[in-house]
Amino acid sequence: MALSKADFNNINVTPVASKKLKFNSGADGFEAGDLGGSMVLLSTQTASGSANLSFTSGIDDTYDSYVFKFINMHPATDQKNFQVNFRDGGTNYDATKTTTVFEAYHDEGDGGAALQYTTARDLAQSTSAQQLSNSTGNGNDESCSGEMSLFNPSSTTFVKHFIARVQNYQGDGDGYSIQHFTAGYCNVTAAIDGVQFSFSSGNIDSGVIKLYGVS
Repeated sequence: MALSKADFNNINVTPVASKKLKFNSGADGFEAGDLGGSMVLLSTQTASGSANLSFTSGIDDTYDSYVFKFINMHPATDQKNFQVNFRDGGTNYDATKTTTVFEAYHDEGDGGAALQYTTARDLAQSTSAQQLSNSTGNGNDESCSGEMSLFNPSSTTFVKHFIARVQNYQGDGDGYSIQHFTAGYCNVTAAIDGVQFSFSSGNIDSGVIKLYGVS
């Protein structure tokens, strides 16, 4: 018999992590079901004069994709680029990458705006770190924030795709809002088991990076 009316005041539900309450197949009761597309927080790292923030655990075959969220990444040295590199076994962050980069910017004085492909910041079969933002300042109110998705890092068959979107505030002159869009892949057959974030030189003065698994 179909459930026509539910008395929610008298439902006894035991919470289950990463699950939702849904009707069962007979539509005459409730059951726990997968959230589908939910993000599970795996770890959080906070910078304080740190050379880098490296994630070396939690990146495995548990999830098909992972999301890193960057919050107010602030360089210790002025005008430095926020960047990422990947580890495919061993100890070095030097996985081979090919990428493409677009940039959009607009200033506070409404005197300049552009959307452009930036060949100076893309990579072609390179082991270098991939730039995610351009010239982040170290003024009190300057920082960059955004996120990066990494897909199927444990595959030993396919390349490992990643997509990043980072918003950078550059306070010099009129002040600029700069959006960086980066997409690429690690052209390796080994699993990606580590991801490292840093600035192009100097330390990360402050900032938070959170790693999520996406179910």
